Amino acid sequence: MSTPAVGSTSGTSAAFGTTSDPSARIPTKTLGQQDFLTLLVAQMKTQDPMNPQKDTDFIAQMAQFNTLEQTKTMQTDISGLRTDQQLARAGSLLGQTVSVQSDSSSAPVTGVVTSVQTTSAGAKIVVNNTAYTLDQISQISVPISNSVVPTGN
Repeated sequence: MSTPAVGSTSGTSAAFGTTSDPSARIPTKTLGQQDFLTLLVAQMKTQDPMNPQKDTDFIAQMAQFNTLEQTKTMQTDISGLRTDQQLARAGSLLGQTVSVQSDSSSAPVTGVVTSVQTTSAGAKIVVNNTAYTLDQISQISVPISNSVVPTGN
């Protein structure tokens, strides 16, 4: 019986998934539903037949995974609602005179909100051709209209 030399390569390294190409295997950062089902099937296949897991254990795992999926979906929905709320707030400022503070060391900039931009960071208002975030607003001034004056009869 012959054995391979210590430094020799054999066909067994491919069985363990080792390759010389580092781009061949890209790890994923999150587990999805298919990953959970794969783990569940592997768990069922490798359990001790004399001492199997209870079906309630599997149901509890599935319920926890379902809760996790729903939480992730809810988090995405809340993020979308927050973006919509910022956009509505910024849109309500169109035509308003505002003062914005670009940083703590500079004087506030005052001007009329001429447009609204949406970015990955959220909604921004444009004052004097410069975009500002909503948290930079220090004052909002509503123009007083002289056209409607209440009269007494």
